[in-house]
Amino acid sequence: MGHSTQGNSTSEARSRLLATATRIFYAEGIHSVGIDRIIAEAQVTRATLYRHFTGKEELVLAYLDLADREIRAQVETARASEESAADQVRAVARSITAGIRSRGFRGCAFLNAAAEYPDPAHPIHRAVLAHRQWFLDTVTELLAHTDGPPADADGRHFVMLRDGAMAAGCLADAALVSETFLRGVEGLLRERSASERA
Repeated sequence: MGHSTQGNSTSEARSRLLATATRIFYAEGIHSVGIDRIIAEAQVTRATLYRHFTGKEELVLAYLDLADREIRAQVETARASEESAADQVRAVARSITAGIRSRGFRGCAFLNAAAEYPDPAHPIHRAVLAHRQWFLDTVTELLAHTDGPPADADGRHFVMLRDGAMAAGCLADAALVSETFLRGVEGLLRERSASERA
């Protein structure tokens, strides 16, 4: 009995730590936030933090892993909502604009982390690159199922449009940025189907 309660409280403490770190890292940046602040806001002891994470780097990696899993789920939900490949691409694009238009939007968690950890050998930078590779592969595969030529260049183009929208989304009018991004995605799809007919 005592053991199962212990298990629940430790996983609950880990969840609280990760939720707190996620909120603060995303809103304020990673380097500017110290472990003491996270411990205080999560209302846990230092010993509890170190029972779940070896240190700040592992906490950051857990934050990015959580963001990665959320984005994968978001993309899967978007894909499942539509029949045709082109409409699936549009649904993924709309899921991106929903994020841009959400309250507290601060850009892409992965691009933000990469800016703070520029060393390509650093585990945090590598986690960013792994996520981005998955996203590029996923979008390229979706585009490959629409009419048109091989999709590699269009996949890269979609990711670049997305990166621009994520950067502009917290600097300019989010609705306008979203509309511009969706128009760019429509242009990609139109170009693919036009080249298929040519």
